Amino acid sequence: MSSSFLHSFAKPSSDAFINVVRGDMALLWDDKGNEYIDGIGSLWYCQIGHGRTEMADAVAAQISTLETYSTFDPFTNPLAEEVAKVIASLSPIANSRVFLCGSGSESIDSAMKIARTSQIQSGHPERSVIISRNRGYHGTNYGGTSAQGLPLNKVGYGTLLEGVLQVEADDIEAMSVAFQQNKGNVAAVIAEPVQGAGGVWPATREYLEALRRLCDDNGAYLIFDEVITGFGRLGEWFGATYFGVTPDMITFAKGVTSGYQPLGGVITGPAINAALTADPTFFLRHGYTYSGHATVCAAALKNIEIMKREQLVQRAQHVGQRIEAGLAALSLDGTLTGYRGAGAIWAGKLPDSLDATVVRDAMITKGVIARSIPGVIAFCPPLVITDAQVDTMLDVFASVVQSH
Repeated sequence: MSSSFLHSFAKPSSDAFINVVRGDMALLWDDKGNEYIDGIGSLWYCQIGHGRTEMADAVAAQISTLETYSTFDPFTNPLAEEVAKVIASLSPIANSRVFLCGSGSESIDSAMKIARTSQIQSGHPERSVIISRNRGYHGTNYGGTSAQGLPLNKVGYGTLLEGVLQVEADDIEAMSVAFQQNKGNVAAVIAEPVQGAGGVWPATREYLEALRRLCDDNGAYLIFDEVITGFGRLGEWFGATYFGVTPDMITFAKGVTSGYQPLGGVITGPAINAALTADPTFFLRHGYTYSGHATVCAAALKNIEIMKREQLVQRAQHVGQRIEAGLAALSLDGTLTGYRGAGAIWAGKLPDSLDATVVRDAMITKGVIARSIPGVIAFCPPLVITDAQVDTMLDVFASVVQSH
């Protein structure tokens, strides 16, 4: 062991890491001076690119005024109020409110807790079951781990949350059966419009519409996990708009600040808000020390301002179309066995003989960073990536696959 840093999603015995020290838009450099195209936006989140001095200035200005102060009763701050107002205005959920936290994992656990307590407040304490889908990734806190549809991520952590179950992804009949088996007891369904870490699997509009109907017919809430798809990644501010289906809650993180500061949250719709305010004496005993952190909110506001000014939501459509066209050509010539995706999130399907991690590592040696998921290489670059950089990224991908 040569490092004091215990890495996430890594072998604790490993000491072989690429030391990233600098970034500029869609480019990165390591401590040895090697240059890379960031083909995955760090971890599905860097919409505006790296090294933006505007972001540094906004963060510094807020820190020099007031780094933050607790937003537990009876306090608030203008940055938290403003970012909630802006996010609510971008949301496809009318008359929404915004709960703030520090990460996607916290947003998932918050949504699950809010769903259960809202059912109680609306007079239905029996509705406590939460249904998620296979292949789903919902963070790594205990609630999100319980909702995971990736079995390996659940191993070794003891007894997980009761009343949380998974059904086959994209199988509406399986979801309907789960509702029947838990008739009258379902609090919420949680689904990613595009399953990211599970391998880039877009849902269909028809499937999400059917989920909406099932929830409506059974008094359950529909939660969209938009930690990846939120804030422009699909060419709309939210995946709910892209698919034309409105949930009761939306979880977000990642792209809301492009990773410049850690922020997550839950957008709550009218059904949730009515339940939480029905009893004026009800006290929401949930939150985090850094909920509504002023400096973090300043970063989100500046990030959203940049995205609007540079029309990066619209840019996502162009970036996605260029990646899709490249993957389609590689599938047509037999380099790949297929591709899938939506907006500016795509994955190329590898021949069965190839290991995704081997392909990823070979791409890194050629100056392109992408994400390896069993069977595929995923792309989710900063929305400021140039056309030439997209083409280079795909050329490197093709050359590695063809040479292996």
